[in-house]
Amino acid sequence: QVQLVESGGGLVQAGGSLRLSCAASGSIVSIRSMGWYRQAPGNQRELVAVITRGDNVTYEDSVKGRFTIARGNAKNTVYLQMNSLKPEDTAVYYCNAQGVVTTNELHRTVWGQGTLVTVSS
Repeated sequence: QVQLVESGGGLVQAGGSLRLSCAASGSIVSIRSMGWYRQAPGNQRELVAVITRGDNVTYEDSVKGRFTIARGNAKNTVYLQMNSLKPEDTAVYYCNAQGVVTTNELHRTVWGQGTLVTVSS
């Protein structure tokens, strides 16, 4: 069984910073990509940033220049450094892993439980 555990959410004032962490656990052989999505109340879940196994990175337009996704030194971890936060960044942030190969099966997509980020004005 594959699990994604997120941490780092919280309350911050506009202009502040937060760092989200996500660690994947299980009998993992490889992961094609890891990323972050977010969902604000009344909105659909949207991609924030993703990094592939080959270190290709994609950002949603509104976070370019403010957010940085990076792999951790520990295997199967990913971070999202969020700077210059705005009230419109308020959402539940979900870690996502795609193409997760374990010792006995392939998981197309795995989701974390979500961590709340609240940016006050």
